[in-house]
Amino acid sequence: MSAIASQYLAILLFFGVAIVFAGIFVVAPIAVSALAGTSKPDSVKLSEYESGFPAFSDARTKFDVRFYLVAILFIVFDLEAAFLFPWAVSLHWGGQPAWWAMMEFLGELAIGLAYAWKVGALDWE
Repeated sequence: MSAIASQYLAILLFFGVAIVFAGIFVVAPIAVSALAGTSKPDSVKLSEYESGFPAFSDARTKFDVRFYLVAILFIVFDLEAAFLFPWAVSLHWGGQPAWWAMMEFLGELAIGLAYAWKVGALDWE
């Protein structure tokens, strides 16, 4: 093998592995989906799943505001969990001020949750 060809061997191997992984992660799921019959809709597949709203209806239909309130509350408390992990990992650097800052943050979130609960934002009819 020539010197130039041996220098390009690593690049060719990289492209070969990339093509194999593309086939595994892109082409294989499409093939399995076609074989499993997901492209053949029926009444069960087109029924409501999680939201309870019809899957295919007019795009200008009104949604209940409570759906958005619950979604916003979920995002707020999900972000709380996302903030708690790095805070807990780095707590030994911040010491007592970091502890009280997080307790204030959690207190404000608790007040917000109590308010949302009191006004009935979490009630679903």
